[in-house]
Amino acid sequence: MHETASASLSAFDMAAILVVASALLGWFNHHFLKLPHVIGLTVMGALGAIGLMVANTVIPGITLDDTVARLLQQLNFTDTLLQGMLSFLLFAGALHVDLERLRSAWLPVLLLSTVGVIVSTVLVGLAVWGVGLLLGLSIAPIWYFVFGALIAPTDPVSVLGVLKEENVPLSLQSAVAGESLFNDGVGIVVFTILLGAAVTGADFSLSEGARLFAIEAGGGVLVGLAAGYVGYRALAGMDEYAIEVLITLAVVMGGYALCSALHISGPLAMAVAGLLIGNHGVTYAMSDVTRDYVIKFWELVDELLNSVLFLLIGLELIALVPGTNEVIMAIVAIPLTLAARAVAVASSTKLIPAARLQQQGAARVLWWGGLRGGISIALALSLPAGPVRDLVLAATFGAVLFSVLVQRATLGRLIEHLKGQRAEAVEETDGSPTVRGH
Repeated sequence: MHETASASLSAFDMAAILVVASALLGWFNHHFLKLPHVIGLTVMGALGAIGLMVANTVIPGITLDDTVARLLQQLNFTDTLLQGMLSFLLFAGALHVDLERLRSAWLPVLLLSTVGVIVSTVLVGLAVWGVGLLLGLSIAPIWYFVFGALIAPTDPVSVLGVLKEENVPLSLQSAVAGESLFNDGVGIVVFTILLGAAVTGADFSLSEGARLFAIEAGGGVLVGLAAGYVGYRALAGMDEYAIEVLITLAVVMGGYALCSALHISGPLAMAVAGLLIGNHGVTYAMSDVTRDYVIKFWELVDELLNSVLFLLIGLELIALVPGTNEVIMAIVAIPLTLAARAVAVASSTKLIPAARLQQQGAARVLWWGGLRGGISIALALSLPAGPVRDLVLAATFGAVLFSVLVQRATLGRLIEHLKGQRAEAVEETDGSPTVRGH
């Protein structure tokens, strides 16, 4: 009976359930919990999932957790995020990134979103492999690096949300926002390549991996430039806000569908297209009225998808049935991913003088602001069913929940603390001529 009910739900029914649940929980959080929006939804989604599992265990005949699990399986969280939400979220985020400021930080952004992702993938893979050996797990080593790849991307939704709330220096803001936009695409490409080798059992070749990476990443950038330019030219040829909003929507959906057909990186394409339209399109191809409508439309899309995404992250706890090894992996994943992130940031922004960020505490913001989110969850859920998937899911949930509940909640305080340190340094510098005069 439950299966029949869940199977009868249409795509519209499932969307309606998620939107209504997000609205109700958002209202409850705003009036009672008063947590930051995404944190509140994640916490309530997780508590709801745990509550359903407890009710299923304690009360005979209650199968609410099974019903929700079937609904989530029917929704196909991975395809929903990677094929749908992610294209809209990256485009919406890129619209607000100033290209001129991004150019001033182009080298650290490039290194963080390429070298940083690869360094993080390798270090996390090696460290988790070591934990697996200590636990006596009989898992092919390539799977540990698959986990390293899926946990490497940072979440643009959370990062950009914090940057909107805090008045951070513009160059640092551009570096954080730029990295968060591009390392998603790079991370997904690396994950896809490693997963292909893990599933087929073929020996992983660095040269073949580099070739596939160049095709997928390079192709995504080219399609993004082409889609963004076509959209820009279409926007420049009219002044009708309703049609121009529709054109931006067509760029996202049509561009991402083309990338899927060509088997190249859609996330990178949407980040590039969003940068192009958000800068040249907004500045040269839109009237003030159109600009206002376009920006507000994509802010609304971003907020709506953001709400649904973090609710889904909490509810997806139902997919995890942890054992001892899973709990250990969930716990150790937190310090290991933080340590790998620290090395990735240091190697990308300190080794090359031209890539160094001048702001005091910039490396700490990049490190602690490397939040993980729905992208990592979706990639973990895309793995084939089995013991490996359970272990990877546990480790991913541990890192993501810590990221959302602890790092996201304290990032603003870290930025305020660094501002205070800079203010003290300025005061000391202002007083130094008097000291030297004695």
